[in-house]
Amino acid sequence: MSPTSNLAGLPAHGHVTFLGAGPGDPGLLTLRAVEALARADVLIAEPDVLDVVRAHARGGVDTPQPRAVDGASAIAEAPSVRAATNLVMEAARGGKRVVRAVSGDPGLDAYAAEEMLACAAEGVSFEVVPGIAAAVGVPAYAGVPLRDAQGTDVRFVDARTASDRCWSEVGSSDGTVVVSTSLDSVASAAGELVSSGRKPDTPMTVTVAGTTTRQRTWTATLGTIAQVLKQAKVLPSPDGGQPVIAVVGERSAAAQRDQLSWFESKPLFGWRVLVPRTKEQAASLSDQLSSYGAVPHEVPTIAVEPPRTPQQMERAVKGLVTGRYEWIAFTSVNAVKAVREKFEEYGLDARAFAGIKVAAVGEQTAAALVAFGVKPDLVPSGEQSAAGLLEDWPPYDPVFDPIDRVFLPRADIATETLVAGLIDLGWEVDDVTAYRTVRASPPPADTREAIKGGGFDAVLFTSSSTVRNLVGIAGKPHNVTVIACIGPATAKTAEEHGLRVDVMAPEPSVHKLAEALAEFGTRRRLSALEAGDPVTRPSERRPGSRRRRAAP
Repeated sequence: MSPTSNLAGLPAHGHVTFLGAGPGDPGLLTLRAVEALARADVLIAEPDVLDVVRAHARGGVDTPQPRAVDGASAIAEAPSVRAATNLVMEAARGGKRVVRAVSGDPGLDAYAAEEMLACAAEGVSFEVVPGIAAAVGVPAYAGVPLRDAQGTDVRFVDARTASDRCWSEVGSSDGTVVVSTSLDSVASAAGELVSSGRKPDTPMTVTVAGTTTRQRTWTATLGTIAQVLKQAKVLPSPDGGQPVIAVVGERSAAAQRDQLSWFESKPLFGWRVLVPRTKEQAASLSDQLSSYGAVPHEVPTIAVEPPRTPQQMERAVKGLVTGRYEWIAFTSVNAVKAVREKFEEYGLDARAFAGIKVAAVGEQTAAALVAFGVKPDLVPSGEQSAAGLLEDWPPYDPVFDPIDRVFLPRADIATETLVAGLIDLGWEVDDVTAYRTVRASPPPADTREAIKGGGFDAVLFTSSSTVRNLVGIAGKPHNVTVIACIGPATAKTAEEHGLRVDVMAPEPSVHKLAEALAEFGTRRRLSALEAGDPVTRPSERRPGSRRRRAAP
């Protein structure tokens, strides 16, 4: 919808964007929503969507929260309309660009229209950015189509405000009914439908925390849903007031959900996975884990600091510019970062690599170089390691190589494999400490307790140092936690620390390690289904079960 315009002559006001944040998955925000959030001066969001939208707001954005007005609570199930409206209007009067974010879609929000009318009354321009309504998005994530080729009618009911007439109309229909209610009111809503004419054996699915990695769906009928939730030990519960989406009709039959439940059947769905790496290195790995349905938790175990004596690095970078080297070899993303920072300090850019051959160990290092504007001349064709790089590295040839020297920027604790191998090939090596790796500070107390108490489902170890450092700063992972290692050396270190290794990457790559964990999760899920057991996460098993578990 295009913004409404102020009439000429009226005082200049700010602008308000009423934005739908969707049902919970941050990935469901629209491109227009992300644009509006990036420009916002003030962000006023409901508590349940604040974290979803705040990640896209610019730094320093003001995020006031509605407070109680006239005895009403803004955190209650029905927020105070006046509290939010006052915040919106106050910011708009001050000339601010305001984003008012609500759960789902603004058009279905009970209070957004009131705030829009307040803007219109004062001549404040506003626009509406639609979002995905929970009543539509949640069934899609639960694998429950709402319509079929025969064009089944779809009715949407809010059980909190539905009248007797509403229940009577949907009860006499044979279409699909999508009911918005709370977990402890599901059985009551089912009873209303049965009383209004629906058969007790009509299929029903109930989904809580839809579109998030906490999503859970139960399949039953109108007549059995209360018993199913009780047997699943879901009710009674202090969490009974949380919202749910229930779908009633033939399209929610269990036979179809078995085939269409794409979200909850992801290989690592709901797994809390510990990623003990530096913050920069963890990002792409966490994205990959999220695509498998996991909830990555990044815990830096290594901090990167400049070398204690920078003179050696400074001389090497100057030699790079003056033609001292034939090759430069990068063994890590941190090495690329260190050289790039030194370049920027001297006012240099990627053009300084002209005439110099560039080698990179591993795909992540190569990607960091490309982001710098440098395309590597040599990347291992086989094993992504120093040994793999040496297998492809050409021997020094005085006829074809005018210069016999290699610049090797690396960590202070790096191994000598690459240096020795290059010397054997006839090259002179300037082995330069570009950065130091030191043990990071311990994580927060709740993270340490989760590590030691079995709160994580898996941990990924990408080097021997991450094993040593994690155990050093946080303690040893619980024996129910799945241990995944990037290679034999890392696995050996893990075993030396009393850890049992469950997963090994087929090759030393962080992405292959994540893939291997996902394959482990898939096999584990299929084994449970074949045995007729419920699919659980490792952290949901009893402490002694790890010893009894057969390797998938």
